[in-house]
Amino acid sequence: MTGTEPLLRVTGLEAAYGRARVLFGVDVTVGPGELLCVMGRNGVGKTTLLNAVMGVLPPTGGTVVFDGEDVTGVPTHERVRRGMGYVPQGHETFPQLTVAENLQVTLEASRHRDKGAIDEALEIFPRLKEFLGRRAGFLSGGQQQQLAIARALVTRPRMLILDEPTEGIQPSIVQEIEAAIERLHKENGLAVLLVEQYLELALRLADGFVIIEGGAVQRAGTAEDLHDEEVKRLLAV
Repeated sequence: MTGTEPLLRVTGLEAAYGRARVLFGVDVTVGPGELLCVMGRNGVGKTTLLNAVMGVLPPTGGTVVFDGEDVTGVPTHERVRRGMGYVPQGHETFPQLTVAENLQVTLEASRHRDKGAIDEALEIFPRLKEFLGRRAGFLSGGQQQQLAIARALVTRPRMLILDEPTEGIQPSIVQEIEAAIERLHKENGLAVLLVEQYLELALRLADGFVIIEGGAVQRAGTAEDLHDEEVKRLLAV
């Protein structure tokens, strides 16, 4: 992190499902153009953190500030309009619509409606050009994930929020998705908040990281710190 104001500042974030508390005062910052990796074992609250950041799950405490504005009480669709692009787990697409229709519907709901955004998204994922007329439900899991990320890119986000984008995907497309994230981050200067289980991928992509354990941040640092033995212990299954 540099001395510039963070693009995203999460402070004291708390979240719960009913009476079950999941997050306990989580602090996270993402600087402009930074790729921050959120890591930890299954069930520690990583997805809950992203859902709370996006307003999908209203937090029970703390604040979410994006680009200097407190968006803690702002609806999810308004956060997207402000520049937060979210790709949750599960290759989220409209399965009955074609690839082209998925992108067009997303564009029409965006704040800018610049048709060039679709071309730019397809440039990041050229494989999708072959399937523009195919219904999303008939794509492979990896192709659906590429489409889900492309849909987020069509909104021209200032920060891309990805929840385990390579989980359960064939290795060849994992490489394409990793290359796309790296290009978006390093060449396009896009800030990225990435939940990722694989230490090796985090080592290749991340500028910084946080490790969540028991609903709280147990360790944070730069990519160089990922070699630390304590990091490996916290991530061990």
